[in-house]
Amino acid sequence: MLEQIDELGQQAVQSLAWAPDWAVSLLVLGLAVLAAVSLHRAVYRLLTRLVEQRDLFWRSLVQRTEGPVRLALMVFGLSIAAGFAPLTPGQTALLRHGLLICFIGLVGWVALTALHIWTTVYLRRFKLEAEDNLLARKHATQSRILQRVAATLVVLVTAAAALMTFDGVRQYGVSLLASAGAAGLVVGLALQPLLKNLIAGIQLAITQPIRLEDAVIVEGEWGNVEEISATYVVVRLWDWRRMVLPLSYFIEHPFQNWTRESSALIGTVMLYVDYTAPIAEMRRRLEDIARGSRLWDGKVMNMQVTDFRQETMEVRMLVSAGNAGRAFDLRCEVREKMIGWLQAEHPHALPRRRAEIDRAPQTALAAE
Repeated sequence: MLEQIDELGQQAVQSLAWAPDWAVSLLVLGLAVLAAVSLHRAVYRLLTRLVEQRDLFWRSLVQRTEGPVRLALMVFGLSIAAGFAPLTPGQTALLRHGLLICFIGLVGWVALTALHIWTTVYLRRFKLEAEDNLLARKHATQSRILQRVAATLVVLVTAAAALMTFDGVRQYGVSLLASAGAAGLVVGLALQPLLKNLIAGIQLAITQPIRLEDAVIVEGEWGNVEEISATYVVVRLWDWRRMVLPLSYFIEHPFQNWTRESSALIGTVMLYVDYTAPIAEMRRRLEDIARGSRLWDGKVMNMQVTDFRQETMEVRMLVSAGNAGRAFDLRCEVREKMIGWLQAEHPHALPRRRAEIDRAPQTALAAE
């Protein structure tokens, strides 16, 4: 088949012997690119029709491989056209060098596409929208971090391999490849922060001190882990602000993770009431509020007097919920309903200041 293509190409070149060599070369190379693009378009349309009724994976596979397949066909067509185009040895060497770089880039592109497809297929079995999504968050976090770390390494190795094809800059390609392969052989101070966060990303993927959608407190702010990239973490704060932190922060600094082992949380409500407050009735009222709320998960409900102050006593109420958001809303609901009940039924139980006036005996006043 290839021999027949070569014969046809040589015949076409001989028929254009009257034209300048550079014009013939451009024409041949242009026809090769046009033929590759046309072939890809026809194949892509056929594959698109074939996978219309298939599941999401096959449709995504065809869409994701559109670019790599087009580039592969163009490289293949130009490599064949370079064999019979009337190019000088220098032009042929330059063209083949460019095709080599394109082939290296194609390999890196295919590796990134395969990595993305594998991650997508692997994560399809886990649902982050589930009520108890601890296992899903665990696998999603590991997969996303390792995917981004691997993608960064693929880009570095691909760039290094492309640089190594040039004699003048081969040493820079070797240095870049060494930096990507061994963290201890860092070439240049500029790569140290990048490699530091890459290594921190691998540590986070293995040990998982944080996961996607974990409720955390960092730098005195409460929020949820929204994104974990190869070099930084985005925390969505309660008021929709975003806090961006390097990956190494979660290895080197202490922070609070409210959903490390489970999504469920125990919410705390503190009330300060008068010493005459009816504790037994308040405990029964808390039970009624918890049982009547759709936010309570039915696991923890308790009330205790935890401290005495000079003018009030401290009452702590505990209620549990399925996740951090529900726990916060449940705490607010308990506060509102409990204080409303106290105002309506036991207003004397609310905190108040007392003033006592000591009066002297009437006999003493009469003697004066």
